[in-house]
Amino acid sequence: MIRKSRKEDIDKLVEIWFEVSLKAHDFIGEGYWQAAQEDMREKYLPMSDTYVVEGKNEIRGFVSMLDNYLAAIFIDSRFQSQGYGKKLMDFVKKDRDYIELKVFKKNNKACDFYINNGFKIKDELTDENTNEKEYLMVWKCIE
Repeated sequence: MIRKSRKEDIDKLVEIWFEVSLKAHDFIGEGYWQAAQEDMREKYLPMSDTYVVEGKNEIRGFVSMLDNYLAAIFIDSRFQSQGYGKKLMDFVKKDRDYIELKVFKKNNKACDFYINNGFKIKDELTDENTNEKEYLMVWKCIE
């Protein structure tokens, strides 16, 4: 089941984001992610349209959109590769003609996920906070 996130979900969402970020971005120091937790809790999640995917009354992952920008999609590591990411991606695509996102180039698993979900690399950039290479990727609805 996918539903709009609620205020009481924030701690769980930040927990999932932090845990998965550490594993997926092992090329960035843990201190970077620790420092970003408060902004995630107080700024980024509240200002985004965030939806959670649940199974057995447990949040398994979430997606956050800022208009047509995919700001975050994270699946609890215990539930990855079970289709939850695809369900969330399909959910946000159904009401949009265009989505863009940035993903670290070294995050091969995420890059593959986005490509498998119809995204194309539009540009290669450098993240100003980490100095890491990242891709700007886009998806366009084809009708």
